[in-house]
Formats: sequence, C-alpha cells, structure tokens
Amino acid sequence: MVLKKFLGWAAAPALLLLVAQASMAQVRPSTTGGGGSVVVGAEASLFKPDSLPKGFIDGYTTSDYTASDLAGVGFFFDVNLKPRWGMEGEANWLNYHGSQGEKQQHYLLGPRYRVYRWHSASAFVKFMMGAGREVFPDRIGKGSYFAFGPGGTLDYQLTPRIDVRADYEYLDWPKAPNLGPEIPNNGMHPQGISIGIGYRLLNGQR
Repeated sequence: MVLKKFLGWAAAPALLLLVAQASMAQVRPSTTGGGGSVVVGAEASLFKPDSLPKGFIDGYTTSDYTASDLAGVGFFFDVNLKPRWGMEGEANWLNYHGSQGEKQQHYLLGPRYRVYRWHSASAFVKFMMGAGREVFPDRIGKGSYFAFGPGGTLDYQLTPRIDVRADYEYLDWPKAPNLGPEIPNNGMHPQGISIGIGYRLLNGQR
C-alpha cells in the first residue's frame, strides 16, 4: 500500500514537468554547448524518520508504537558549472503516512561530484547541510535541527531538456530530539529515497 501511494506521488512531479516542457516547447536555446547546466525539478520521497528512541517516549514503547515510513513531495535544483563539480539544493515535505501525526521536512544545500558518466547517465556523490524539522508522534513535541549527511544520485538525461533521477540520502541530526530529560538525546538519522524529474533551464554539457 505504501509503495502504491509512493508511486502515485512520484507521478505528480512527472506530470508537472511534462506540462512545463509543453509550454516551453517553442522556446529553443541558441546553443546547447558550454560547460554548465541548471536543472530545476520536483520529486517524490519515501523516508524512514528515525524519530523513536529505544526506550519510552511519552508512555509509548517501541513495542506499542510502530513508526511508519514518511512519504511526501519536494523540489530541487542542480547547478553544474564545472565538468564534475556542482551544487544541489532541495526541500522535502514528508507530511504523509506518518504514524499518529508524525511529519518531517528537510531544507538542504551542498556540493556534489560526478564520479561516473556513461552516455546520458551520470552518477554523483554529494554532501548536504541545512535544517530539518520534525513534528513528533502523538503531538509530544516538535523541533527544528541542524542536519547534514551524504547522499548519492543517479541522473539520466532523457531529452535535451528533461532529466530523470533517483536519489538516496542518509542524514544526521546530532541535536535531536531534545524534548526533555526522559527522552534520550541520541540524535536522529533519517534516510530515504527520492524519484524526480527535472527541466533544464541552462542546457550546457555536463
């Protein structure tokens, strides 16, 4: 059921970008050369929130409470000004399928490096930094935290203007959950995958 919902949300950014492509179909670039590219896009995400400590959490234990994967949508941009180096930014709103009202948001920015390219496919590693926000289960609290962590992206240039991608991130929130003395403050480590589609505003060679 979760996978079906995730695939449904993944179709939404695809439709959004196809509409954008159709609306700009007659706007052709004067050149497709050059050393840089700028891509903006939308994505659907599925994350393990890692919000529950192994002890009690406001009267609940891990045996009483089963955390659900969080699903949501997001936006991203990629700026590639060098053959291998670039910058990525993204925002994700994981507001769906959470247990007892749990929600999570990510706002991240960082460098990325292309480690492999084969025809229209490219593999990147990245390191992201920014902020994470958590609404904890059963309304026991909420907070905003410094977030950082590595990730990897597979990009495929489907057409001169359209890219598709799959992305994985493992994040560290070292100061979370910070909700009180009865809840261990051992940090949180959300991790998850995203599937997205992007539109090339600047269509240079990567």
